[in-house]
Amino acid sequence: MRAGDRRPLHILVVDDSAVVRQVATAVLSQEPGMSVAVAADPFIAMDKMRRQRPDVILLDLEMPRMDGMTFLQKIMAEDPIPVVICSALTGQETSTALQALEEGAVDVVTKPRLGVQEFLHESAVMLIDTVRAAARSHPRSGHAVLKPPPRLTADVVLPPLPKPALALTSDKLVVIGASTGGTEALRVLLEAMPPDAPGLVIVEHMPEGFTTAFAQRLNQTCRIEVKEAADGDRIGTGRALIAPGNRHTLVRRSGAQYVVEVIDGPLVSRHRPSVDVLFRSVAQAAGPNAIGVIMTGMGDDGAEGLLEMKHAGAVTIAQDEASCVVFGMPKEAIDRGAVDEVLPLSRIPEVILRRAHLSGRLYAEFK
Repeated sequence: MRAGDRRPLHILVVDDSAVVRQVATAVLSQEPGMSVAVAADPFIAMDKMRRQRPDVILLDLEMPRMDGMTFLQKIMAEDPIPVVICSALTGQETSTALQALEEGAVDVVTKPRLGVQEFLHESAVMLIDTVRAAARSHPRSGHAVLKPPPRLTADVVLPPLPKPALALTSDKLVVIGASTGGTEALRVLLEAMPPDAPGLVIVEHMPEGFTTAFAQRLNQTCRIEVKEAADGDRIGTGRALIAPGNRHTLVRRSGAQYVVEVIDGPLVSRHRPSVDVLFRSVAQAAGPNAIGVIMTGMGDDGAEGLLEMKHAGAVTIAQDEASCVVFGMPKEAIDRGAVDEVLPLSRIPEVILRRAHLSGRLYAEFK
């Protein structure tokens, strides 16, 4: 239920698969305070929406009569409602899902081509969390706070150190964590970066296979190189590395350089990749040479890691509530005292460049 609102959340599942409709209904209906309606295509959905406006739409992309993208565009143009894409992200559909996020979808849940029923049951907690976060958000900017139950910390992947290692370089390093709403926020931030921007490493909670297409898409529009991180990749000027889905990404030092390490491991803060894991590794490897940024997203992944970065001497920044789709992750970091500056999305690139001590010429170019 909404805070201060006793009525249940009304979810509309729009999918041409009877199995998906049946299982999604069973999974979501078991959660107290949720009611579920279903539609086999967008035309049936629009008829049901006229009778009862849903709080969240769980939308497939591949459907008869009207595809999901067209329906999403119609929703956003006429009466924006939080939409979560639930689709099999393969091939061209991965690119379409990225476009859906740009068009205003709040989040993406990937489903397999085969074994959908088992997948939805196994992913019930994730699906419920995603739908609840979407219900508390606005399709463009919202005020969601979702605090998940206790879970594994970064200790299971990377043990804490009593103090960071001594820096062998003065090179600046920027690390960013984001989740719900992060694809669009990251596009804004990275497109503002000049060619000589400091090296960046990013964790955005995305399904496996999705991060490759996301990085390729950004690489076409940014002045810096953007690629999916691979084990051993060097972090350097004018390059942004995006953690691959379903793998943890850490920063290590190799002599006077920084490199990424891509590893398996258990879910941390309910995620793989985890922002907490990345931030802890940076606190240990870079200390005061780092800038940490926590952006829009549900939950609290990254809050503890950002606090560790601050204790190690790093600059720490959080996106403000007004420019977030979901304010969960930044709020948790702010509440724990982990943040030096709280900024609107539009100002974060400027402050990164200033804090990284870029030359006056580059700063003037950005301005």
